[in-house]
Amino acid sequence: MSRFFAAIGRFAVRFRWVVVVAWIAAAIGALHFFPSLDSVAGASDASFLPASSPSMQAARLAAPFQGVNETAVPVAIARDGTPLGAADLAVVNRLASRLGRVAGVRQVRELGVSRDGRAAELRVLATVNLDAPGPAHQLVTGLRRAIAAGGLSGGLSGGLRSGLYAHLAGPLATQDDASQSSGHAGDLGEDLSIVFILALLLVVFRSLLAPLLTLAPAVLVTQLSGPVIAEASRAGLRVSSLTQILILVLVLGAGTDYGLFLVFRVRESLRDGLDPGEAVVRAMGRTGESVTFSAGTVIAALLTLLLATFGLYSSLGVPLAIAIALMLAAGLTLLPALLAIFGRAAFWPSVTSPGAGRPGWWGRVAGRVVAHPGATLALGVVGFGVLATAAIGYVPGGFGGTPPAPRGSDSAAGNALLAAHFPAASGNPTSVLLRFGAPVPGALGSGGPDLVAAPIVKAERRLAAVPLFSGVTGPSDASEVARSQFISPDGRTVRFEVALAAGDPGSDAAMAQVPAIRAAVAAVARDVGARGYGVTGQAPVTYDISRVSDHDLLRIVPVAIAAIAILLALVLRSLVAPVYLIVSVLLSYLAAFGLSVLLFQGDGLPYFVPFLMFLFLLALGEDYNILVMTRIREEASRVPLRQAVRTALARTGSTVTSAGLVLAGTFGVFALVEGAQPGGAPYQAVLASLALGILLDAFVVRTLLVPSAVALLGRLNWWPSAYGAPGPGLSSGRPLAGTPGR
Repeated sequence: MSRFFAAIGRFAVRFRWVVVVAWIAAAIGALHFFPSLDSVAGASDASFLPASSPSMQAARLAAPFQGVNETAVPVAIARDGTPLGAADLAVVNRLASRLGRVAGVRQVRELGVSRDGRAAELRVLATVNLDAPGPAHQLVTGLRRAIAAGGLSGGLSGGLRSGLYAHLAGPLATQDDASQSSGHAGDLGEDLSIVFILALLLVVFRSLLAPLLTLAPAVLVTQLSGPVIAEASRAGLRVSSLTQILILVLVLGAGTDYGLFLVFRVRESLRDGLDPGEAVVRAMGRTGESVTFSAGTVIAALLTLLLATFGLYSSLGVPLAIAIALMLAAGLTLLPALLAIFGRAAFWPSVTSPGAGRPGWWGRVAGRVVAHPGATLALGVVGFGVLATAAIGYVPGGFGGTPPAPRGSDSAAGNALLAAHFPAASGNPTSVLLRFGAPVPGALGSGGPDLVAAPIVKAERRLAAVPLFSGVTGPSDASEVARSQFISPDGRTVRFEVALAAGDPGSDAAMAQVPAIRAAVAAVARDVGARGYGVTGQAPVTYDISRVSDHDLLRIVPVAIAAIAILLALVLRSLVAPVYLIVSVLLSYLAAFGLSVLLFQGDGLPYFVPFLMFLFLLALGEDYNILVMTRIREEASRVPLRQAVRTALARTGSTVTSAGLVLAGTFGVFALVEGAQPGGAPYQAVLASLALGILLDAFVVRTLLVPSAVALLGRLNWWPSAYGAPGPGLSSGRPLAGTPGR
């Protein structure tokens, strides 16, 4: 393997200019000819639920009112300070016609005038769902242009103004405004991460060019991977909104880590007296396998996501694996080429002359670890165990409430109008569906509320008596014109809009009440003779997502562990080491998760925190395992094992902790940026949790606990290999038979 990677290094050195130009041309070509990632990334978690989930079954019941693949966009119309007159209602009718001609709109329903007579509501049904951000933005833009063409723009979003005005409201308009106002968040996070990484690498290398060269491949891959993944989506690859954030974080963080593995080793080889070209070749021969298997563990863990039943998770696997594969290719070709071009100048003004460098702090730490491995391991396990117990207090949550519309936006004005003049459920409705076996007698009749069928009236009264609901709106409350929004054309399905006593349907409190809500609705359905029932809305969807996420965690964990254990066994040539390395990752994960519960629990951590923490800490933690263990194995081919541990830890300690700081800092920067965005708190929690886990892993587990375990186990570490076994080769300085030489 070392000869193979040395050959790759030799190729990159010999054709260094060709390699650099090829990568730059590939990035420019992808940006020019391929679509952008944000134009294809989906945004709706609900659309990723399996078809068997209760929320999706309820959505099928609601199809007569709003197709499964349709989106409802409320439009609020009002006049400043005065009731609507006949002329105003005529304008509303003309606006409905104009909105109906917007591309993608299937139907526009007039829901009537508010009880105070000061506002009217239209509901636009469009065949564009929340999982299609590009067409969704086009729909919102088209609707607003239609409103502007009718002279109804302004009002609350543009200051006090007399006359009639209209605003879009609801989740789609809010999401689009938030996306537009925070569209710079990803770019800002990327820019701040680059600045942070460069500042850290300047301290680590004490040189001007080495940080730039280490980071350059990762920055280029961030520009290349997005368009490549977006192009793959045309062939059916599904991409979620979470993918965009994680690609930036993973590529910048993990890519810089892989660069550190190589650049530190090149500097070490230069200090051993090699010329720059040979230093790169030797460093590639020594670290190429580690970098490849490190990326391989991440890719393997990501591909296990294909087993997930929750589409949000399964959609992450392949796109992120593509990004890491591109990063690996750049790390094995582009970075060696850049190092060969700049040579010793890459490390100026630090000294790279033969004999330079000293063991430093990690050399002293290594001596203490090897001298007291049992105490070090015991203290670490006890400390991590205490932190892990905090995980018992984990309460899964949703997103902590519906993200607010940006201040001063059109959707903020529209949502304010709905809240002021219509039931609180209108902007973010929770709907109860009852399906009867035959048309309900009188359901299709015309006239006033007295002619509404008795079973429907009974159902509405029973629902109103449920303590979990603070308000119910149904056919009895609607005028004859607007009643079609509550009774399906065939008269068999009846819909009620309910306001939840728990408050915001997006809150954790509302999500926690979903089982009780479904039980109450089931009782009402039985009482009125309905054959089917369902509850739709944000609360039931989030609840189902949380349950599916927990199921996927239990399903994927064993597969991911097995896949990574096989890779560890191959790279370490051992059947023993992978066992305690996997255990160390699990311990690190539980401790980091417990710490996250202590710091971020609040009303409930988002449901995806435990899943994503496990996946990324398992995969990224093994990066550092591989770097440390392969260096110990290399040193153990020449010297006794405990001395090999001291030497390896002295040489790799700075690499691991620097890489950990880079990766954790990248997660931390994005956590700060996301926390400042509307609705960004859930992403902030998971990113901050990952940062904490990586810091614990890099500074304690990989550099203290794992070396202690190696020192305690001795030659058993490498069974059935013979690394570290005493023999003539040790005293003579030659490698053992069957082991790689220097």
